[in-house]
Amino acid sequence: MTSIGRDETITVGQWLRQEPFSLTLSAGFFGFFAHAGCVSALEANELWPQAISGSSAGALVGALWSSGLDRTDIRSALVDLRKTDFWDPGLGLGLLKGERFSEKLDALLFASTFETCRWPLAVSVFDLKTLRTHVLSAGHLNPAVRASCAYPGLFHPVSVNGLWAIDGGVLDRSGLAAFSPGTRIVYHHLPSRSRWRRRIKRLSGIPQQDNLLTIVPHGLPKLGPSRMTDGLLAYDTAREHTLRMLDRPFRSVS
Repeated sequence: MTSIGRDETITVGQWLRQEPFSLTLSAGFFGFFAHAGCVSALEANELWPQAISGSSAGALVGALWSSGLDRTDIRSALVDLRKTDFWDPGLGLGLLKGERFSEKLDALLFASTFETCRWPLAVSVFDLKTLRTHVLSAGHLNPAVRASCAYPGLFHPVSVNGLWAIDGGVLDRSGLAAFSPGTRIVYHHLPSRSRWRRRIKRLSGIPQQDNLLTIVPHGLPKLGPSRMTDGLLAYDTAREHTLRMLDRPFRSVS
């Protein structure tokens, strides 16, 4: 967090209520459980963002919340998730076709387009044609979220808005590409477990910019397609961390 004026008499939660803020949720493989915990803590304190952005796991939770699901809906949807809900191997540039994941998104999302979400939403994707990050914020929601979550090698690329796209976390792990520098943002950052990514701070480190309040949950369990049984632990860990953060004196946040 950089260059935020601090009032030593208020908590972080009180500071957030002073002015509108946006929420950004990072990529993080199966870290959507942790993002859901953060969202739950914000909702419990009636801290509503004016806009949401995200990459990959962050795009999924951002879309669920923006589309109209509440914290209970999101928790139930993710805790009930099973490997069979998205496991559909098929030939292509990735192990899974992504069709079952698309069906699951259709069943979960309350909104079908970005325009019908209750808050402005933006998700980052990586275009394989131009090798660039693109921020999607209009049109059909399902293919955009599916593309942002298309982890390289796991899911086939997705055709969306004229792009041939995969996981937005390839270059925009933070999901911050949607917002201009200086925007008042709460950023939920999931530490990378990738060895090669950790060697490149630009791709895995915590961004430094003005008006960025960063929340980093620690002690999260390692999750994956065959390791989702600890999803509830990740949810609870991130939720409790965010609740504690909101109650801390603003002066102590760094």
